[in-house]
Amino acid sequence: MERLVKDLMSKDCVTATLQDNVFELAVLMRDHDIGFVPIVDGKKLIGTVTDRDLVVRGYAEKHSGSTAVSEVMTTDVWSITTNTSVDEAARLMADHQIRRLPVVENGSLVGIVAIGDLAVRDIFVNEAGDALSRISEQNGEKGQAAYH
Repeated sequence: MERLVKDLMSKDCVTATLQDNVFELAVLMRDHDIGFVPIVDGKKLIGTVTDRDLVVRGYAEKHSGSTAVSEVMTTDVWSITTNTSVDEAARLMADHQIRRLPVVENGSLVGIVAIGDLAVRDIFVNEAGDALSRISEQNGEKGQAAYH
């Protein structure tokens, strides 16, 4: 039986909006111990910000904490649906060197699948390990953003 993303995705997503700024995202990440925040308009996924985005596109570019989220977010985001197979999600993560995939239905964010979600399921350890090793072997690693 093929396992689907809906069986293991995190449904309780911490999100932000375009009204938030870089400082507020950093606080969200700290307070929730996360490194990835989907940016939404209502429930519609419009981008993502990672901890690496905050550093590389934010602070390293000398942007202040009051800088708009839009200055550091990735808008060209890979996403999947709840009916995507776990194998396909792992393949997508490996092929595109990404560690987290937003899960959307009709454009609305319904969850997130992370490489760790694949690894905690014994049956998926090989897929997660293969995906992570393909992600990690990249010298010019794209970081943790979900680029499309």
